[in-house]
Amino acid sequence: PAGLTAAHELVRSGIDTVVLEKHHMVGGLARTEQFGGHYFDLGGHRFYTQSSVVEHFWRNILGDDLLRRPRLSRIYYRKRFFYYPLRPLNALRGLGLIESVRIVLSYLRWHVFPYPQEETFEQWVTNRFGKRLFETFFKSYTEKVWGISCTRLKAEWAAQRIKDLSLTAAISNMFRVRSGRIRTLIEEFHYPRLGPGMMWQAVQRVIEGQGGEVRLGVEAVGMRRKVTGGWTVSVTCGGQQEQVEGDAIISSMPITELVAIMDPPPPDEVLGAARQLTYRDFLTVCLVVNRQCLFPDNWIYVHDAGISVARIQNFKNWSSDMVADPSRSTLGLEYFCTEGDALWNLSDAELVDLGRRQLNQIGLVRCEDVAEGCVFRVPKSYPIYDADYREHLEVVRNFVEEMEGLQTIGRNG
Repeated sequence: PAGLTAAHELVRSGIDTVVLEKHHMVGGLARTEQFGGHYFDLGGHRFYTQSSVVEHFWRNILGDDLLRRPRLSRIYYRKRFFYYPLRPLNALRGLGLIESVRIVLSYLRWHVFPYPQEETFEQWVTNRFGKRLFETFFKSYTEKVWGISCTRLKAEWAAQRIKDLSLTAAISNMFRVRSGRIRTLIEEFHYPRLGPGMMWQAVQRVIEGQGGEVRLGVEAVGMRRKVTGGWTVSVTCGGQQEQVEGDAIISSMPITELVAIMDPPPPDEVLGAARQLTYRDFLTVCLVVNRQCLFPDNWIYVHDAGISVARIQNFKNWSSDMVADPSRSTLGLEYFCTEGDALWNLSDAELVDLGRRQLNQIGLVRCEDVAEGCVFRVPKSYPIYDADYREHLEVVRNFVEEMEGLQTIGRNG
């Protein structure tokens, strides 16, 4: 999305633009894959903004294909389902009166005597929710997603992802006492009729229609700053290597890969710092289920540490057009892992079987109702905000920012 939006603005300004996309389609993590005629979002991508400029951009691209959708999501914890955003009776019934009182008392204790500094995710969340609620709802899920302890995950990530949210805000939302819109708690969002990839493929067509070029399946393997100004990028496509020249580069590729392909190589200090920046990888197990209706949620968070799936998407409840056969339903089971680890290295058949068994374990779908499935893997999905990332990123950033005609953008840039 970052690269495509940049190209969209450039061609509108009459600037010759070439997009080099490594994958077979545009969209990155926000692309939409197909299997058996069904559409699968790699993760559930809500479209929500308070910016009228962004909203106009989306509307201008998709028009009536940008649907307005109600949100329903729940948390699976201790073999119970909790609505999120929280609902009073449901939360009380699930946690019990004694545990609910303990959570409130813990919140009061940490509100009066908070951590003086918020360096880690655990400290940030505890100061806003109390230790007991952190351990109940945040700890196991967060460590499942990131693969590291909450004491090693930096507070910046929490501030970015759950901005403005606190226990008092969540409780106020439960009773519909709202002083503002908190994006974590929104109850409606926009969604393209055929998934987020529909948006970015439409942007691709606009770029090409205005004279820009979008090349798919093209991997950048080298880049050199020319003495006369501008850049030469070496790319491979279909086993062949060629050179692409331009006055400037806008890069959304992982910053670690960007510095690794520079010629001449950056100083050892920069390469060493880049190697210390790590990522969390991601895969989606897509399942086709022989049932017309499954459960009412758009998605379910799985906070049970003994079940490796992190989130379950029910695509029919995002848009019915995502499912080709109305008598069936489709699910996306999201697993966070590290490229090369045991989960990543499971075969597609093993992962489909794992998803089938875990759905049955949670009580959402019987094993025998799953007709077929496939797997999509996405390496380097999420940069990890670990304890040391800031100092290493600063070294890389200082080097990249000195390169004239090079701008990095997007989550990975």
